[in-house]
Amino acid sequence: MSDLYDRPEGFRRVHAALAAAGHPHAPRWLEVAARTSQEAADALGVGVGQIAKSVIFRRKADDSAVLVVTSGDRRVDEKRVAAIAGALGRADADFVKAKTGFSIGGVAPLAHATPAFTLIDRELFRFDEIWAAAGHPNGVFRLAPGDLERLTGAPVADVVQSVA
Repeated sequence: MSDLYDRPEGFRRVHAALAAAGHPHAPRWLEVAARTSQEAADALGVGVGQIAKSVIFRRKADDSAVLVVTSGDRRVDEKRVAAIAGALGRADADFVKAKTGFSIGGVAPLAHATPAFTLIDRELFRFDEIWAAAGHPNGVFRLAPGDLERLTGAPVADVVQSVA
C-alpha cells in the first residue's frame, strides 16, 4: 500500500485537510498499529508525552463530541473539561466513529465527519515537536503545539489531572 489512494479513507481525509491548510508535514504510515500513546511513542522513537492523544467525550446537552487533545503522559480531568464544555458522558466506539469518522486509536485532531467541541491541553506546549493520529491507528503526523492550535482553531486550556 504505497499509494495514497490505497490508504483508508480517514487517513486520506486527514492528508487532504493538512495539505489544504498548507501544513508542511504529510501524514506517515507506520508499519505497526499505534492505538495507544505508548505504542505510538515506541514506533516513532519519541517520548510518550510527545504523542498528542485524542480523548472523546459525549456532551450531554446536545449529544455532540467533545475532543480533548493532550500529552500521552497525562490523564484528562473530566471535571475540568466539563467546567468548560458542559456536562459530559462516556463516548463508546460507535459514538466516536459516527461523530468523528475515525475509529478509536486513530482519531485525528482535525478533519472530523462532524465538527467537535475541541480543547487543546496546555501540557502539549512542553514540547517543540508532537505527533498526532492521522485518521487511522497506523497513521501519524508531525507538528508543533502552535500548529495544532492553528489547524483546529481550538482554545488552549488546563484540562488534565495535576501531576504529583
